[in-house]
Amino acid sequence: MVPPATGPRVVSLVPSLTEAVAATAPGLVVGATDWCTHPPDLAAVRIGGTKNPDTDAIVALRPDLVIANEEENREPDLAALRAAGLEVLVTEVRDLDQAFAELDRVLVDACGLPRPRWLEEAREAWENVVAPAEPVAAVVPVWRRPWMVLGRDTFAGDLLARLGVRNVYAEHAERYPRVPLDELRAAGADLVVLPDEPYRFTADDGPEAFPHLRAALVDGRMLTWYGPSLAAAPAALSGALRAACR
Repeated sequence: MVPPATGPRVVSLVPSLTEAVAATAPGLVVGATDWCTHPPDLAAVRIGGTKNPDTDAIVALRPDLVIANEEENREPDLAALRAAGLEVLVTEVRDLDQAFAELDRVLVDACGLPRPRWLEEAREAWENVVAPAEPVAAVVPVWRRPWMVLGRDTFAGDLLARLGVRNVYAEHAERYPRVPLDELRAAGADLVVLPDEPYRFTADDGPEAFPHLRAALVDGRMLTWYGPSLAAAPAALSGALRAACR
């Protein structure tokens, strides 16, 4: 059993960063959202969702640091925490390089921890990725009813690009555009990539909407989380893509 680490009392409003801190220094995370599912045995007070945290409950925990993300959390909630005198660190993650930089900022700079081995393993895993010579054109839905897909400037899109997937909406003006299904079907893709979060696409819910495309069902945590899962993500995602493209 790993002894609890010493360091700041942390409330994390970002599932990826909750896992990153808890895996590096067990015991530092005293508060986390309802969506913070990793590590499974996390012993932390639940303070609501990423979009609707209980700010009073967070203040009552008296954390030394609140970790947030500009995409996942709302500025009014963060402003309320700052007004209560709490230190709030807001991260921005739009690609893999930025994810590594922000993990260093959170773990090493803000929490005063040594750089964890899993972070080095993740860097090595991605440095060893060799993308296929011919990229495959894909649409990448992240929601249904209405249909929403990955657009420009997204972390998940960057991971897929490194693995040889050309997102046909990568140049869209919006980061997560709503696109009618008929347009998605006519977008010129050869593949549809269907993660199991934030919408839980499954073999029975998603592929049938794209009957003329190959479908890759992928682990949403591997595609969208920036934490310890990054070390296993290249192999897991590549395997799912290869299986779909056979």
